[in-house]
Amino acid sequence: MIIAATGGNMWASLVVVFGALIIVWGGTYLFQRWQMHHYATVIDEDQFARGIHKAQVVDVRQDNDFRKGHILGARNIPYAYLTQQYSELRKDMPVYLYDAGTTAVIQAARVLYKHGYRDLYILAGGYLEWHGKTKKDKYAD
Repeated sequence: MIIAATGGNMWASLVVVFGALIIVWGGTYLFQRWQMHHYATVIDEDQFARGIHKAQVVDVRQDNDFRKGHILGARNIPYAYLTQQYSELRKDMPVYLYDAGTTAVIQAARVLYKHGYRDLYILAGGYLEWHGKTKKDKYAD
């Protein structure tokens, strides 16, 4: 009887822990979605491709990823360096941001927004889902 009670408590504890993890994950996901839409406008690939020639396109991935392939016309300012290099971007032109997915780009949009940039756009799905023109450094690994 003691074993059954202990086993029952163990399952109850696991359910509580699992439930808490789901709540934390869900909260984090919702908070990231809120940040993404608060600091920038999320646009699809077609919208991104149509506006690319009238905007500053910034790839916030690491340099080695950028050299392996990036959207044609993009410049590389890795998120880690954005706090020092944001002033290289013009505030009077739209800034189109992307990364591999959407994690770093949300933080990049937040940094730019806090420095007065308001015309910010994020590529939905990031580079991994981009089907448009790309460029690859001929010396990339």
